[in-house]
Amino acid sequence: MAMTGARSSRLKRHLTDVTAGRREAHLSALEEEDITESLPLGRAALDVAMAWAIIGLFMIVFFAVVHSLSLILIPVTLAVVVGLILGLVADKLGKLGLPRFVIAAILSGLVFAVMFMIVNALAEPVATLIQEGPNFAERTVDRVMPFLEKQHWLNISPASFETGPMSMQSLIENSGNILGIVTSNLTPALVQGMIFFAALLLFLYGRLRLRRTIILAFPIRRQRLMAIRVLNSIDQVLGYYFATASVLYFGLGLVMTAIAYFGGLSMPALWGLFAFLSSFIPFLGITVMTISVAIAGILTHDSLLLALLPAVIFFSVHLVMENLIFPAIMGRQWEINPFIVFIAILFWTWMWGAVGAMLALPLSLIMMTVISELFPERKTVPNLPG
Repeated sequence: MAMTGARSSRLKRHLTDVTAGRREAHLSALEEEDITESLPLGRAALDVAMAWAIIGLFMIVFFAVVHSLSLILIPVTLAVVVGLILGLVADKLGKLGLPRFVIAAILSGLVFAVMFMIVNALAEPVATLIQEGPNFAERTVDRVMPFLEKQHWLNISPASFETGPMSMQSLIENSGNILGIVTSNLTPALVQGMIFFAALLLFLYGRLRLRRTIILAFPIRRQRLMAIRVLNSIDQVLGYYFATASVLYFGLGLVMTAIAYFGGLSMPALWGLFAFLSSFIPFLGITVMTISVAIAGILTHDSLLLALLPAVIFFSVHLVMENLIFPAIMGRQWEINPFIVFIAILFWTWMWGAVGAMLALPLSLIMMTVISELFPERKTVPNLPG
């Protein structure tokens, strides 16, 4: 009975404390409302404008620093995103009893092998394209000119390619400039590649420790549970999304290889590789790929219908995959607003170039996941009659 009395007294004190806390919170809320109502309308608007101005200045300074430190931030950010994508694979290998450093070395080695094969496959065609740039441009003009002359509203004639910025001499000079740009950017690219693989290896090795540090940085248990849920959702979204995308885009690459083979285009396997890689960049990748296939078809066939047929077939297959097959597999809960993705691609391409375009979709997925976990949708259930 004494223990029951002590428990009841503790319960009463707890209820009294809770009631007092709620009363104080209610009084403070009323005081804030009174203060807000007592402020003039112009003063309140000025405070809001000042707050947004401070946020805007912070964002400007932040993105200026991000742009100025792009040499370091690009490979580090890419390494973190790739490490998050490989997080589910790393967890499964960890359940097999493999040490963390061995897991990091295996996954980093696989990434290096894939990138080496891609670079090796692209090195010879790119070198040939740069070397044969003037002849390629001349053949393109000769093939496209009869079609352009029929379009009178364009006001284009063979004289347009004899003088001015569209002349063959200008094209030859520009091809030399492109070679100089590629050569000058080779050393920074090698440095960024070394930073990327070092950051990827270290991130995969210390991923669980870094995850634990982020969770324990929050003092309240509810906040720690929220951090765990957000981190788990990011790993799941990135891993599942890019695993599914890799399988589907690999199938698209095989389809493009068959299209290039039966369409008479040279190096069909290389076109399949281009289709696979470009599909990871929404909007921009499919646009560049379709235009490239159309130009290659014009250079290969005399008939305009046969020349554009491979590009039309590829664009149609890609359209069906992106709008029907992909949403059906992924589900609508991970669907992103296309306008947001388009703006993200434009912004990160402006900030970090081609790598920024590739990072736009993963960064958008991460941001979407964080927002959906921190601010879940509250669906109201209507009171229907019984």
